[in-house]
Amino acid sequence: MRGRNRGPSPLPERAARLWRSLGAAFVILVFVPPLLLLVSGSLTEPGLPPSPTPQLVPDPVSTAGYERALDLGGLLRASLNSVLVAVVAVPLSVLVASLAGFALARLAPRTTAVVVAASLVALMVPPTALLVPRFAIFRFLGLTDTLVPLIAPALLGTSPLYVLVYYLAFRALPADLYDACQVEDLSPVRTWWQVALPLVRPVTAGLTALTFILTWSNFLDPLIYVYDRDLFTLPLALRSLSLLDPTNFPVFLAGAVIATLPALGVFVLAQRRFLHDHSDPRE
Repeated sequence: MRGRNRGPSPLPERAARLWRSLGAAFVILVFVPPLLLLVSGSLTEPGLPPSPTPQLVPDPVSTAGYERALDLGGLLRASLNSVLVAVVAVPLSVLVASLAGFALARLAPRTTAVVVAASLVALMVPPTALLVPRFAIFRFLGLTDTLVPLIAPALLGTSPLYVLVYYLAFRALPADLYDACQVEDLSPVRTWWQVALPLVRPVTAGLTALTFILTWSNFLDPLIYVYDRDLFTLPLALRSLSLLDPTNFPVFLAGAVIATLPALGVFVLAQRRFLHDHSDPRE
């Protein structure tokens, strides 16, 4: 019958699945081969001359590179320092960015336009241009050679980009939703925490993963502010391993594997969270 309601067409869902499959295939083709070579190189026996051609399965397989990396580079302590910085900086950065983005979405249009323009201008400033004044401030406060300068940017949301992303996400929510919260006499903080933030979980997952990766791989800030070897983060410890002779390249590759695995794990978790939220929007 012509009047029968056939429901939504399955074509958009099939197209979405096709694009996801193509994206997954692209990621596999681009990132998996280097990761396999990285792992295989880390399992090569240290002290041997480098192979003229890459070997997917080294002969013999050895874990001595990992033992020497932990011993020579102090990777265990450096990993703990990096974990400490990430555990504090990542949630704090996401919290501040989401609060600022929500406040920006609820401001008057003229005020919002001014703040957004200022944020865009701030994004155009090279981070290296702020190194000298930041160093002078932290040195005046006596905070150099500590982990505080590595965590302090989280108090500003790490980057204006994160605030703008949250602003766009909160702005995309229906205006009737905010009106209903006002009718229910919800405070702005409760509206942000109980209503708005759960509806933008994919944005939170993506920014959390991005913040973790940038914090985990941050090399410039520890190089400038940290001098005590006991406070070295993982990128600084890897730099010391990179100075080894070529016959010990498996030691450096083993350290690179140790540094890569947490970032890879966070990326996989964020991807699953992102796809889960989009596959079932009712949750």
